[in-house]
Amino acid sequence: METTQCLIIGGGPAGYTAAIYASRAALQPVLYEGNAPGGQLTMTTLVENYPGFAGGVDANELMAAMREQAVRLGADIRRGAITEIDLSQRPFPVKLSDGKELSAETIIIATGAVARWLGLPSEQKFRGLGVSACATCDGFFYRRKDVAVVGGGDTACGEALYLAGLCRKVYLIVRRDVLRASVAVQERVKAAENIEILWNCNTREILGDASGVTGARIERKDGEVFDIPVDGFFVAIGHHPVSELFSKWVKTDAEGYIVTDGRSSATNVPGVFAAGDVQDPDYRQAITAAASGCRAALDAERFLKK
Repeated sequence: METTQCLIIGGGPAGYTAAIYASRAALQPVLYEGNAPGGQLTMTTLVENYPGFAGGVDANELMAAMREQAVRLGADIRRGAITEIDLSQRPFPVKLSDGKELSAETIIIATGAVARWLGLPSEQKFRGLGVSACATCDGFFYRRKDVAVVGGGDTACGEALYLAGLCRKVYLIVRRDVLRASVAVQERVKAAENIEILWNCNTREILGDASGVTGARIERKDGEVFDIPVDGFFVAIGHHPVSELFSKWVKTDAEGYIVTDGRSSATNVPGVFAAGDVQDPDYRQAITAAASGCRAALDAERFLKK
């Protein structure tokens, strides 16, 4: 059976950065990218908030450059996914989607978190062309424009408030007649002059053309259907951390995010570390994911040296 000192699971900013640092530490890491190389970042287009690119950088180009850098430094990056794993013994035995098996002295979990979507065909059609799940990532493109946010919790209200500082108008589409956000956040949303709350509403369809989103078709619970003109449509109904494969052994919070020890990336299982969005319910940015990938590789190196 093949054995590696460091197995990295996930091919986004956290995984690729972990591979860069693990390679420089001579750990000869093996990284499995899963079914979505590049991670959630590749679902957007231009990234303007990643340091070092004055004019912004294409998301796919950024991920390709990270991957190439890791490979150049010696990382063994492979397509495929982990189908079975046992964290009750070390080295950790792993089964792969191609039927192969290997064991790892340390594991870095960098499987990320996926946004929850409404499930509309038009949502899929315009994803990256006006439909987004991250206001912090894409809000800048809608300065002085009209946008919509779907959701009624803290995430949605936070996105709406962030966009209200950039956009001309923000529609907050709420399916109930109340907000689920904390009272303080609710008060800020209701006080914002350029946020209009559409109560008891669901999105029936996202409207657009070849250039992207142009509006949304909304249906109230009483049956009224109407259209709103918007340039951007933000879905903020939560994220789902990809942690199920490990949750039998690794401690997670109520939402499924992996719990790490203080500022380190260590989980409750010795030799297992977590990096990126799978352990970050708060920020979910490429730069924070990359930073946590760095920490995870350094933590794995120190663990092995002990």
